[in-house]
Amino acid sequence: MKLHAQKLLTNEGWRHNQVLCIEQGLIAAIEEADQHNLSHVASSHDVLVPGFIDIQVNGGGDVLFNETPNASALKHMFSAHQQFGTAAMLPTLITDNIEKMQSAADAISDVRTTMASAIVGVHFEGPWLNTTKKGVHKADFIRTPVDAELAILRRSDLGKVMVTLAPENVPVEIIRQMCDDGIIVFLGHSNATAAQVEAALDAGAIGFTHLYNAMSPMQSRAPGMVGAALSAQHAYAGLIVDGYHVEPTCCHVAYLAKGKDKLILVTDAMALAASSNTDVAFFDTSIHKHKGKLSTPDGTLAGSCLTMIDAVKNACTACQIALEQSIYMASETPAKLLGLEASHGAIKVGAFAHLLALDEANNITHIWHNGKAVPKTTL
Repeated sequence: MKLHAQKLLTNEGWRHNQVLCIEQGLIAAIEEADQHNLSHVASSHDVLVPGFIDIQVNGGGDVLFNETPNASALKHMFSAHQQFGTAAMLPTLITDNIEKMQSAADAISDVRTTMASAIVGVHFEGPWLNTTKKGVHKADFIRTPVDAELAILRRSDLGKVMVTLAPENVPVEIIRQMCDDGIIVFLGHSNATAAQVEAALDAGAIGFTHLYNAMSPMQSRAPGMVGAALSAQHAYAGLIVDGYHVEPTCCHVAYLAKGKDKLILVTDAMALAASSNTDVAFFDTSIHKHKGKLSTPDGTLAGSCLTMIDAVKNACTACQIALEQSIYMASETPAKLLGLEASHGAIKVGAFAHLLALDEANNITHIWHNGKAVPKTTL
């Protein structure tokens, strides 16, 4: 199959008037359009960009992974988010008991037998957090790690394994061992000092979960986790650009500090993302959606109903970040974090043909996954 694009965003930047050749679900060639290859294209589009990678997806399409940790739920979550540009994801289990962690791992293993290029791994957000920065995570489940829980992270059938932890509540030796085992360690939901953060980074932690939110703030004489994150040039940081979690100026500060190579757009999506519904049960409480904001009855922010295409658009409009860089932070940067840059996150020869066509307003008009067209639906 061949697709024509007036503008094509490759891993080397924009290219104009290009023909994309797709064979067996992979990008086989990128060619200058001419009379010969244009006569063989399946369709022509204004703009083609790579599909997005979301490393923090709790739910979507009215499904929450914690509530239904099985392969069917994961397929439904992915299909819901795929409509909004997500081509690959780390389904995210928030703080829960060990039985739920085991069920989540089993579900990931199951679904990856047929969807390994879409469900590329799993993110355990907790349970090793700090109750003072717990957000909507249930305090009853927050704890220190035990061997049986660590063994789940070391399973070889889960793809990429990521964990969010509070470094003040997890011994440095355990953080180092996780990293040595190939686990991607992010820091968050934490009241750590800058010194505690730096010790975790020295042990191999590589990033920060939803920068600014649920972490010790930066002050003039106490940098906290926020200050340590902004100053750690080698570390990644996820950012929720929905207009509620982080004020646009702070988003821009994060971009200036981290750049497109280390800042990652994430959704932190809950069940009400990619859904027309406004209310859903959540453990022993509920979550309500109002004007794009999710909160519990006491007013606590409860994740987001953000989608990846809206995260990209918001980065452009609210944070004054160019479209090319915004897409990069939603595709190639997370791919590099996960070690998947050869196959995901960019339009280049040899990569999966996970593609999006955009109109002049950056709305998604067409979707391809592994080179196959995905029907567009509406909520």
